[in-house]
Amino acid sequence: MRHSSGHHHSAADSKSSQGSDWKVIRDLLPYLLEYKFRVAIALACLVAAKVANLGIPILMKQLIDALNIKADSPQVLLVVPAGLILAYGLLRMSASLFTELRESLFARVTQNAVRKVALQVFEHLHSLALSFHLARQTGGVSRDIERGTRGIQSLISYSLYSILPTLIEFCLVLGFLAYAYDIWFAAITLVALVLYIGFTVVVTEWRTHFRRTMNDMDSKANQKAIDSLLNFETVKYFGNEAFEASRYDQNLVRYQAAAVKSQKSLAVLNFGQQTIIAAGLVLILWRATLGVIDGSMTLGDLVLVNTLMIQLYIPLNFLGVIYREIKQALTDMDRMFSLLNTEKEISDAPNAKPLLISNQDRGPDIRFENVSFHYDAKREILKGVSFNIPAGTITAVVGQSGAGKSTLARLLFRFYDVQSGKILIDEQNIVDVTQSSLRKAIGIVPQDTVLFNDTIGYNIAYGNPSASIEEVYEAARAAQIDRFIQHLPDGYDTQVGERGLKLSGGEKQRVAIARTLLKKPAMLIFDEATSALDSKTERAFQEELLGLAKNRTTLIIAHRLSTIVHADQILVMDHGQIIERGTHAQLLSANGRYAEMWQMQERSTLD
Repeated sequence: MRHSSGHHHSAADSKSSQGSDWKVIRDLLPYLLEYKFRVAIALACLVAAKVANLGIPILMKQLIDALNIKADSPQVLLVVPAGLILAYGLLRMSASLFTELRESLFARVTQNAVRKVALQVFEHLHSLALSFHLARQTGGVSRDIERGTRGIQSLISYSLYSILPTLIEFCLVLGFLAYAYDIWFAAITLVALVLYIGFTVVVTEWRTHFRRTMNDMDSKANQKAIDSLLNFETVKYFGNEAFEASRYDQNLVRYQAAAVKSQKSLAVLNFGQQTIIAAGLVLILWRATLGVIDGSMTLGDLVLVNTLMIQLYIPLNFLGVIYREIKQALTDMDRMFSLLNTEKEISDAPNAKPLLISNQDRGPDIRFENVSFHYDAKREILKGVSFNIPAGTITAVVGQSGAGKSTLARLLFRFYDVQSGKILIDEQNIVDVTQSSLRKAIGIVPQDTVLFNDTIGYNIAYGNPSASIEEVYEAARAAQIDRFIQHLPDGYDTQVGERGLKLSGGEKQRVAIARTLLKKPAMLIFDEATSALDSKTERAFQEELLGLAKNRTTLIIAHRLSTIVHADQILVMDHGQIIERGTHAQLLSANGRYAEMWQMQERSTLD
């Protein structure tokens, strides 16, 4: 019973795999059919090349037979073979010409498909919700795209340049053998080829399991390596180099075991293939030899039949590799297309309109109405939160870590949708406006500033890629980082390193502020933006904050209370609820949670 069940699952998996393969091909076809005429011409060249290829051994037979006859005139012995040799050369050249034409014609089709699919996947990934990116490892996603685009090239290459040509040649040879000789030649060829293909497919399917394991271990090893190298500083702090190497090696050991099994199974495949080929050739040659002996076939016929079989078997030698590579290409493409088919959690409403700011000179009015939200249904992050940020004012949010402060910024950006309640900007529900217009209107300086591995100038200009160099300088001056940049040997062309690691926390924060100011948003969010600044820079930032927030609606998520004493409104959050609200002076006089937090921070500052 156990065996039966296992077989059932295997068959089901096989059917599922086949269904998935056809789905991948259907997904790819529209990209290829953009160049229908070019594809048709390329296929015509393919058929022409194979017809020419079939003609080569036929001419060779004619040449051998011509040399094997006795003629009275020496001219006949010279002219006929010379003509056949010339025709042989022309056919060889024609086969090569049509093959090269086919490859040239299809090159654009292949590259166009690769470019369009890669671009579409890339754009789609950027349109997915933050939750998708937090759940996936970047190394794995980039590897899926890289393998998927390579898979498109492999599939087209192997299908068009190996499988399809061999199939056409196979049909031409079978037809010719049945027509020119007897049905037995065609039957032996057909049976040998069916056995060969069947054996190859079965064994390669068995081998694919090892290849999949190799790929999985390769991806996991790659993810571990990227994760470890990105956090190399932490690794050094804890002296965990050996531990990291051990984690990395665990996947390499599994990869090695699968690779060894794969190599052993390859030996089984190669030996079985050669046995079938040898048996087919022996039977064909035996029958042809008998034909020569009884006079029904010439010596040229014997050579022709043998050449046709060898010509067919040469590409079949690589069938196992080709089949495996095509299966691998389809698997890789399936993973890439599954990224493309990942549904967007956050989408624009069908009738979404651009966000309209009623007064650009003072920023919009922002209102949270009874907002509840959770990342995980078991843990509520926000519980019926309501507050209003009047246009052009500064509202600060404070509270213990995990109180839900940063979630407010993510919801305002619409990285997530609320479970209940609504968020309004100038009386427009953010779910009814386009995401692009909403995010264009908001500038954020996050707690963890991540910079692109490029120059300081590029990272500042990222806030507005169309900004002039003067505007970039102006933003840097407003963020008080211009003087620091000017003292660098390469100035604005200084490379910041991966994730901005060549800059200090405060310098990165300044670049992030400049980048946000260059965006010229109607709303500003500072998510613990002073966390990486020293006390002197923080005091300077406090003074600037009022200037930066002028004519903008500003939300400050703060840990250090000293940075928000000038805020028009301070909200105190605890366990996803607002427990106090008011100005700095009002909250101190209320002698509640805010006053307690203020006294604690004042004491720690004095200490």
